[in-house]
Amino acid sequence: MSQTPKIWRELDEWIRHRLRAIQLKQRKRGPTIYRELRALGASSQSAGNVAASSYSWWRNSLFELNRALDLAWFDRLGLVRLS
Repeated sequence: MSQTPKIWRELDEWIRHRLRAIQLKQRKRGPTIYRELRALGASSQSAGNVAASSYSWWRNSLFELNRALDLAWFDRLGLVRLS
């Protein structure tokens, strides 16, 4: 156990943010990003917004992509929560 739960929570949030950005960066092109996000259950509006600005990986992984690749998605992958 830790005396600093806020630090672990912030680190956990940053790691997930970074993993979302890496997922976007691997897809590279707008149509591929759109298709993959729709397959994950994202709305067409949200997937379109992310695909339209496909080169702002860090910014997109914070806002729009957070809905499609949520905590449940990471839980299904088996990623351990730090907080």
